[in-house]
Amino acid sequence: MTVLMFGWEFPPHIAGGLGTACEGIVKGLAHNGVKSIFVMPSASGDEDQTSTTIINASDVAVESFENSVDEFLDKVKFVHIGSNLIPYADPEEFSNIVDEERERQVKDFRISYGQKYKFSGKYGSNLLEEVARYAMVGGTIAMQHKDEFDVIHAHDWLTYLAGIAAKELTGKPLVVHVHATSFDRGTDDMVDSRVFAIEKRGMEEADRVVTVSDLTRNIVINRYGIDPSKVITVHNAVDFSGRENLSVERGVRDKVVTFLGRITFQKGPEYFIEAAAKVLKRTEGVRFVMAGSGDMMNRCIRMVARLGISDRFHFTGFLRGADVQKMFALSDVYIMPSVSEPFGISPLEAMRTGVPSIISHQSGASEVLKYALKVDFWDVDAMADDIYALLTYPALSKFAEKEGFDEVNALKWNNATAKLKKVYESVINQ
Repeated sequence: MTVLMFGWEFPPHIAGGLGTACEGIVKGLAHNGVKSIFVMPSASGDEDQTSTTIINASDVAVESFENSVDEFLDKVKFVHIGSNLIPYADPEEFSNIVDEERERQVKDFRISYGQKYKFSGKYGSNLLEEVARYAMVGGTIAMQHKDEFDVIHAHDWLTYLAGIAAKELTGKPLVVHVHATSFDRGTDDMVDSRVFAIEKRGMEEADRVVTVSDLTRNIVINRYGIDPSKVITVHNAVDFSGRENLSVERGVRDKVVTFLGRITFQKGPEYFIEAAAKVLKRTEGVRFVMAGSGDMMNRCIRMVARLGISDRFHFTGFLRGADVQKMFALSDVYIMPSVSEPFGISPLEAMRTGVPSIISHQSGASEVLKYALKVDFWDVDAMADDIYALLTYPALSKFAEKEGFDEVNALKWNNATAKLKKVYESVINQ
């Protein structure tokens, strides 16, 4: 069995947890006898291809395998509407606008036929345009390799349109993997309607929808109206192969409590800062580290200053690779106070390094971790109590360290992808 997989990033060049999860999945699938062809917008050439074959979409010229460009676009059933449309057009006006846009796209498509598009592979201001072009290139790649794969697998909304195009052109079944939803990236009134529409369409067109937790599964069913019978939870895991426990020398004697993740509303950084202030009123000899970057960075810096804990608080900026492992090795407690976390791999990585961890009940990881301390993200008093307890009572800390280490070592991608293989088999045989 071979799967054509559409992703957006792959180690060593990653911007978040999606690329790390994709690497773990292709390695786990290889262990379970499933081959994979991994497509990404912009490959660097230094990706590990021992477990998968990587195709760089930037190296692929758009081609039409139908009799005409019009037939190609009609089969894909894809129209990319620009942002300059009149928002309150009546049905007749809207129909005319779509027809005009379609004619323009056919003309542009003819011009770009046989040409390559250089993707940035980033998350910049032209992201939606890249997602649209990725769908067209994805359709081309699927047709070029249609005799080589049995099933299509698309990761997150960025690749759903490419997955749909591949399905329409080849007739192969489609599995979409929901690592996060629009409702995890912001509050209800902050949801981007364009992204939501792509997510919903991807889930509706898919033969199966895989979610990383039951928390996410409930969102997919209740917020997107997807049939529960085709939504399946496969919890994430962590790939520890090739990693060694680092021994680092501290420059201070103080205990270290670490927050590591994007500094955004979803991750609950302000609750971490509030809890830190409460802990510092009760004990000395502890420092708090916020490792990461994001749109709330400046706001968090001002909050730390306002609370008068700047001398006990450190901002590292974005960390990756070995620096992440060093940060865990320097830590005595790890905390993930997420407001909404589809899964959350970082506490697994921390516990694997022997760091006792605190996570929010509002995270997918709380469904599989028994030996992480759990609190509601908004309960900063309970959060501060748990931090204080792990710093103050050695017996509790040792217990959480030992049991947590054993627990996460049992959460392997080989086991998770065995479930994923069964999902593939079910849609192929359907």
